[in-house]
Amino acid sequence: MDARELSIEGVFEISLVPKADQRGFFMRVYDVDEAKEAGIHREWAQENHSLSRQVGVIRGLHFQIPPYCESKLVRCVRGEILDVFVDLRKGSATFGRWGSIVLSPQRANMVLLPRGTAHGFCTIMPDSEVVYKVDSRYTPDAERTLLWSDPELAIKWPVEVPLTSEKDSRGMRFKEFTSTIGALEV
Repeated sequence: MDARELSIEGVFEISLVPKADQRGFFMRVYDVDEAKEAGIHREWAQENHSLSRQVGVIRGLHFQIPPYCESKLVRCVRGEILDVFVDLRKGSATFGRWGSIVLSPQRANMVLLPRGTAHGFCTIMPDSEVVYKVDSRYTPDAERTLLWSDPELAIKWPVEVPLTSEKDSRGMRFKEFTSTIGALEV
């Protein structure tokens, strides 16, 4: 497991090392000792799995407000996605900035998102499956959504007309987030 910090403070790409032979491959996805050594270990509370059948599905940008903020460990196990994250943490040097990374089984990578980041993704291939761990249970009353197409964030999505849920298409703009919530204290 190799962890490298990305452009948003506290966000890490984790590269996995598949051991392949004529039968296929074996790969350790998570090792507590290695994660502790790299300073990225979390006590995971829940694991989720989603399937998006079409190219251009956008899910997100989701986050939970305190005290239910959550770290996420996200991996694409089939297909390919553009994973996107926005820093909403109070006092962060990268507050209000977004970053992205392509995740796929071929890249054998995943991304660790710290508490206080909004998260979403867009499918680049059909039948994309995403598995992710969270360190805080899903709490519906604490869930919020940033608008994926907010011009102030200006996220560069790989599709012009995505397929989104009704909830995601009604997400709040970043300006509304800063005027009502301000920032997330984590």
